[in-house]
Amino acid sequence: MNTYRRFVTVVFLLQLVPYVVAQNIKTVTDEACGCDIVFVDGIETTKSDSLYGFRREDGTVLTPNIYRYVDQFTDGYCKVFLDMGKCGLIDSTGEQIVPCIYDDLELPSEGRVLVMKNGRMGFTDMKGEEVIPLIYPQAGSFHEGCAPVLVIIDSFYSACTFVDTMGKQLFPPIYQNLMPFNCGYALIRLYDRWGMMDHSGKIVLPTVYEVVTELFDTLFFAGDETEMAMFDKNMKPLTEQVYQWTGGISEGRILVKRDGKYGFLDRKGREVIPCTYDKIGRFRGNRAMVCRDSLYGIIDTNERFILPMEYENRTPHGEKYRYYDGRALVEKDGKLGYVDTTGTLVIPFYFEAAFQFSEGLASAKHNGRWGYIDVNGDVFMPFIFDIASPYKWGRAEVIYNGETRKVDRKGKCVKNCKGIIAWRDWTE
Repeated sequence: MNTYRRFVTVVFLLQLVPYVVAQNIKTVTDEACGCDIVFVDGIETTKSDSLYGFRREDGTVLTPNIYRYVDQFTDGYCKVFLDMGKCGLIDSTGEQIVPCIYDDLELPSEGRVLVMKNGRMGFTDMKGEEVIPLIYPQAGSFHEGCAPVLVIIDSFYSACTFVDTMGKQLFPPIYQNLMPFNCGYALIRLYDRWGMMDHSGKIVLPTVYEVVTELFDTLFFAGDETEMAMFDKNMKPLTEQVYQWTGGISEGRILVKRDGKYGFLDRKGREVIPCTYDKIGRFRGNRAMVCRDSLYGIIDTNERFILPMEYENRTPHGEKYRYYDGRALVEKDGKLGYVDTTGTLVIPFYFEAAFQFSEGLASAKHNGRWGYIDVNGDVFMPFIFDIASPYKWGRAEVIYNGETRKVDRKGKCVKNCKGIIAWRDWTE
């Protein structure tokens, strides 16, 4: 240990991937300006003289336009900047929860806000009071009552530990890296090897592995850079150390790679879909894309072929062989069409390029021009555009004769329209 202390430990405190907060996003058209107004959880960002504020749908002002920079509201909170080095946090009433005195901060986690100033990190409570002083060069947000922090031991050495919500260190800083607790366990790195501990600080997986993944659905992988085994939450290996984990679980199937080929394991570690494919996609609606020898198909979770592996993927645009609105974009002989969930071709190979369906419509290209079709293949807007984007939140952007215009879900032009009421009724 004395020899090791001669070197500065470089630590990156990795946080869990932020979860996606379900938000109510509403887009309306202001007929006065012909522009879209986006409300997130009933709150709109306003702007004047390069400064930002917020108001509600009924016009109530939450905050005047006083902020130089703002984020979007997430889970009832928003990060705001009066200027560089003056970052704070407001809630959905517009009240400043954390004063605008910090260089940066993170959204609240378990009643604590990670704040940063002058190269040091600490935590405030939900009243903006600093409950954990800004003494750490690195820190992570709270998960399961603990937050990882990097502690400077001396001018040559630093190490990691966890603190509780009052800042008490749970054990002496000895680790070179920590990751936040997840499902009752935290990843730890001692020198150049990874393991896992529980909340008591007990090492439940020895620090002997080059790579240990985070727990996903109480499972994880451990091993070296090229070959890993899958373990359950009891630290029991369920497979031999022969796989590369490629990320996550979908519909009870875990996507893995072995000997350069892809397949799926089940939760017990059985290779239910053999690693024989050159490419493979995650399951969505009991369907997944597969590819072998540059030919594509679709299988279900039992490896029954919904679409035989005889299709191509040469043209740009669109996410092929994945279902959206009950349709999957497929390609054959340089043309694109759509199949339903049984693999039946319901929209013929008619298009030079196309996107996946979104909000019941898909933009597609025919004879060099773009238009929109519905899930039955009927033309919703004619093929007259230079380019047409997929729909999102009831709006799509199209380019006609070099001008960008915006249309709503009914096909009505709502921005830069020049008197046009609806594309479907419009002719030159």
